[in-house]
Order: sequence, then C-alpha cells, then structure tokens
Amino acid sequence: MRKPWLLAVLLTAQIMASMDGSIANVALPAIQRDLGATGAMQQLVLSGYLVVLGSLIVTGARWGDLFGHRTAFRWGLAVFTIASLACGLAPTPLALVAARVVQGAGAALLIPQVFSLIQHHFQGADRRRAIGLYSMVLALGVALGQVLGGLLVSADLFGLSWRPVFLVNVPVGALLLVAVGQVLPPAGGLVAGGPAARELAAGERSGRLWVRRFDVPGIVVLALGMAAFTTSLTLGREAGWPWWTWAALGGSVVLLAWFVRHQVRVRHPLLDLVVLRPRGMKAGLLACAVVMGGYAALLFTFTLHVQDDLGWTPLAAGLAFLPYTIGFGAMSLTWARMPERVIRALPVAGPVVLALVVSLVAAGAAPWGLAPLLVLAGAGHAAGYSPLIAGLSDLVPPHRAAAFSALNTTGPLVAQTVAIAAIGGIYLASGLAWALGTTAAVLVVGAGCAAGALRAAGPASSKADTAVPISR
Repeated sequence: MRKPWLLAVLLTAQIMASMDGSIANVALPAIQRDLGATGAMQQLVLSGYLVVLGSLIVTGARWGDLFGHRTAFRWGLAVFTIASLACGLAPTPLALVAARVVQGAGAALLIPQVFSLIQHHFQGADRRRAIGLYSMVLALGVALGQVLGGLLVSADLFGLSWRPVFLVNVPVGALLLVAVGQVLPPAGGLVAGGPAARELAAGERSGRLWVRRFDVPGIVVLALGMAAFTTSLTLGREAGWPWWTWAALGGSVVLLAWFVRHQVRVRHPLLDLVVLRPRGMKAGLLACAVVMGGYAALLFTFTLHVQDDLGWTPLAAGLAFLPYTIGFGAMSLTWARMPERVIRALPVAGPVVLALVVSLVAAGAAPWGLAPLLVLAGAGHAAGYSPLIAGLSDLVPPHRAAAFSALNTTGPLVAQTVAIAAIGGIYLASGLAWALGTTAAVLVVGAGCAAGALRAAGPASSKADTAVPISR
C-alpha cells in the first residue's frame, strides 16, 4: 500500500463531498431559468443534500465499523458518483432534488470512512500530517465549492449552463473507484483479535450479524431527530420561522435526548459514547465545533456583505475568499513541524485570532485590507482546529475510530447549520456588525473550551507522536 496515494484518494473524495454542500449555491439562478424551479425547489436542492447527510452520517460510520471501512468507502463513493450523474442529467426540479437526496446518502456513507481509514493506516508523525491535510480539505470544502461553482457556471461549458457543477464529480469519482482498489488492500473495519472482531466471526455463521449488531431503533430515531433539526434550521429563516419550524426543533430535542439515553443502555450502540470518556475529549470536540461554526458564520455573512453592500458579483465574492484558503492551507501544512509547546498553544490562540479578525471585519475594515485579514483568519481557523483534532484522535483506539469519526463530522456539520441560521438571522435583522460581533464572542468561548481541554489533559506528554497531549 502506497500511503501518499491512499491519502490522495481519501482526501479527493472528502473534498468532493464537502464541496457539494455549497457548490450549487451560485448555480441556483441558472437552475431556476433552465428548469423553472420554484423558490421551494431551489431551497430543497441545497437543503436536501445537507439534511440527508446530517441525518445518516452516524449510521454511515457504524456501517463502516461493521462491514469494513474500505467496502463502505467504495459503496459510498459509487452512490455519490452515480447520484452526481443523475443531478447533472436531471430533466425536472423534482428529479434534481431526488438525486441530491441520494447524493447526500452516498456522502453520509463515504465521509466517515475517510477519517477512520486515516486512523487505521497512519501512525505517529505520518498521522499528524495526514490529519492536517484532512482538516484542511474538510474546512475549505465549503469555500472551494462556492469558487468552483461560480467558475463552472460562468464558463458555461459546452452550453450546459449549471450541469457541470454536478457532472464534474463523475470522472473524478470513477477514477477514485479504480484507484482505491490499487492503493487500499481489502481489510475489515474491526481490529483483528478484538472483541468486536470475535463477535463478527461468530455472527457470520448465522447470517444475521447486521440484525443483531445494527441498532435499528437508534438509526430511525437519530435520522428523524437530525432531519427535524437540520430541516427547521435550514428552511426556517427563509420561511420566516413559521410554527412548524419551532415544533420540529422541539421534537428534535426530544428525539436526540432519547437517542443519547438509548445509546448508553443498548448492548450494541449505533454511536459508541465511550469515545467521549478521555479527559478533555468533550471540551475539545466542542471547541472544534465552535471554530467550524464561526468559520461558517464568517463565510455566510461575508459573502452576503460583499455582494449586497459592496456590489460585488457572485463569482467575485467566491474568489474573494481565496486568501482565507491560503492562510488555512499554510497553517495546516506547517503546524505539525512546530515545537511541541507551540502546538499546544495553537488551539487556544487560533480562535482568538479568528475572533479578532472577525471583529475587525465587523468594524468595517476597508475593502483593500480584507485580503490580509482573511489570510490571518484562515491561519487562525487552522490553528484552532487541526492540532486539536489530531491530538484528540491520539486518544482513540482503532476499534473506536468510526465513533470518533462520526462525532468529528457531525459536530462541525451541526455547528455550521446552527451558525448559518442564527448568525444569518442576526445579519438580516441587525446588520454585519451585530452578526460578526456575536460570532467573535462565541469564538472566544471556543478558545475557553480548548483551554479547558488542555487543562484537563495536565502537563504535556513525552510521547513524540502526540500532537496535543491529552491523557486518557
């Protein structure tokens, strides 16, 4: 197995799935003109993908744990690629929405396997570098989706208007399906000799393993709870927050509370909450989610600000965020080589720097000064996320990699959904200063969570392969 090629395959698949959460944004006007999509259908083109992804991602992680991460990755990639083709060929708005729903299901199976496979196949310094790159594509997928979407729609390739936004995934996905068979040998998702592996071998004889070990009630309740939560937040602001959005939010709280209690009591949980037991894990994951939510809030409000207030085109608005990606990429590629004491300080310093930049943008920074500020913001984002998530991953044994991957992907997704709904509402009601001022305050809280995680860890570890030394 050639690890650089394996990492390239995994991260390319991850960035495709991440970008498709936003790549259709700038294509909506063209979709409306071509297919006659109503406002509701346009919303469903965007939200259908995100709602299904958020609802099924924990199930996708568990599927990989039971039946093999390699197998789940290939199936998820295949479904995502075929659904992308269906999106690009959709003759009606309803067909496009249906294809986007299937695409979201494929992404929910694909995405958790990326981090799990990194956990299984990379160790020490190699894992630190791999997680740095993984964090980069995970965080920047949304911004790059907007940029690529704007470029593809503006280019009008072969007169296809918006369709290349989805069709671009087809050749890439096909190449990845061929490549994964070459760079990743067949292997089960469970640790050989472990209790889960022994139960797997015993269960295969009965042919009923998935019935016994797949928590069907948990799957149903979690899917319903996440769907109610993400749907109400995604569509509520545009709909003016009617009564059903509040009912859905209340129902989601009840369902998700039941799910957590059920996972503690059931014999074979869908989400192994034992992964949260190491000291600093809960605070660390919360800090990571806050940073990702702050990023989503900045991206959303900044994009609206430069178009509505400064008169920039959608393509220019997308390209304007490229300095952020440069700052994020530079920090993601260099933090692992820094001294250990610096690495330990980054999870606290990063959100503070990002909050400072957000405050300056809120105060009305001059347009010519936005580029250097966004470079600094991107570096702060990477500093607050990548080292911390790498350190937390060192606390997780291989047989719980899927549970950690599910939490690591679901937390940021929920945080971004909440941030866009809440901060977007503040922006539309009270303006940029209030929206980004609130974002900066929340980021400072995130820095406090990171500091709490590090305090819970105690003194720095002497292990050379620990990025952020949080003890078990």
